[in-house]
Amino acid sequence: MARVRVLLVDDSVVIRRGLTKLLGEDSALEVVGTAANGRLGLARIPQVNPDMVILDVDMPEMNGLETLRELRRLYPTLPVIMFSGLTERGARITLEALFRGAMDYVTKPSDISDIGDAAAVVRTELIPKIKVLCQVEGSGQLRPVEGRAARPRKAKRAADSVAAVVVASSTGGPAALQVLLEGLPRPLPVPVLIVQHMPPMFTLYLARQLQSKSGYRVREGEDAAHVGVGDIWIAPGGRHMKVLREDERVSLQLTEDPPENSCRPAADVLFRAAAQVWGEGVLAVVLTGMGRDGLRGCEAVREAGGRVVVQDRASSVVWGMPGFVAEAGLADQILAPSEIATWLAARVGATGGRRQGAGG
Repeated sequence: MARVRVLLVDDSVVIRRGLTKLLGEDSALEVVGTAANGRLGLARIPQVNPDMVILDVDMPEMNGLETLRELRRLYPTLPVIMFSGLTERGARITLEALFRGAMDYVTKPSDISDIGDAAAVVRTELIPKIKVLCQVEGSGQLRPVEGRAARPRKAKRAADSVAAVVVASSTGGPAALQVLLEGLPRPLPVPVLIVQHMPPMFTLYLARQLQSKSGYRVREGEDAAHVGVGDIWIAPGGRHMKVLREDERVSLQLTEDPPENSCRPAADVLFRAAAQVWGEGVLAVVLTGMGRDGLRGCEAVREAGGRVVVQDRASSVVWGMPGFVAEAGLADQILAPSEIATWLAARVGATGGRRQGAGG
């Protein structure tokens, strides 16, 4: 089997050398070239013909976002992973890169000189993402049997109207979330709660980016915040987000309980809580992403009588999370993000704010 050909673009000679060594230790990968800035990286692409580009965010002459913009013009389908520092500037540029066509990102360890930390990040985060995005055999991602998802389980009773929408997304999620939010009705008659797998700081900038691009007010979750009609909340990185009902009021609860599915925040946590609070009024959406987070939560939503829609394989960056739900027969619909938005709009629009179960 041919190895994945990787081009590294980073202004740090230490990082270039270290990544070359660590990636080269994996028999499925081959570093075919390196470059010290974006301009040199673009020049190297036709020379080495990579299958994947690892692109630093903060570089002189041509930063990661500028490089990605030109790279997408010249090579629209070439997979790109951003290699980002855990800084305010790094988070902001990385989020914009994800909206502009980068497939995923990995955050550098806080102390890049720590060989152990750097190796752990590369082996547990970067290499698995390269393999999944380049469809390396044995990468562990689900490849559901075509057709099974067209036969969903029957819910106990289909909800007459929608009380709340809960959304799960991961790899490729920011761009899909933008399409989803842009297609929702105005004014929005139900709350929308989102779990996107991201670390602290990144979720704050994701909320700001989605607000800017969609025109809706989008906020990072706050403990004990009231959940009302038209609210859009994103679970903050590093904390699970739940909903609780007290009389007619529904509020958020943030916790640092152990990760689920190796994730915190985890969609399963939110979906289970939403099913308890809103029952058959829950409409769950599972977008592109690696792993199986959202599967158990969708089981809880269907058991409560709610509905589930997942992103289709063709439009997903990775058909892991939605694929697991579809393969389990839990999806009422399997659609592209724009089609999900239309499907949701028809249902939440029919709600028209009549259900006050959102706590509004």
